[in-house]
Amino acid sequence: TEQLAKIARRLRRRQTEEERKLWARLRDRRLNGLKFRRQAPCGPFIADFLCEQVRLIIELDGSQHAREEHARADEERSQAL
Repeated sequence: TEQLAKIARRLRRRQTEEERKLWARLRDRRLNGLKFRRQAPCGPFIADFLCEQVRLIIELDGSQHAREEHARADEERSQAL
């Protein structure tokens, strides 16, 4: 949806340092020639890094995901993806 795309664009502009470092290694097919997208809409979610070719999603979870209320949502998201 347009709303999800808008959120993804905002997340791309506000990358964490860890996301910036990983993106430098994944972009331009630098990892085994695989094409990755960052902050890519994937169903009702936004994947940090997505390679559709090999059906791989990489999520970098910060400290906010350590809280109990996020753990349950993260597990549900992981199962859905």
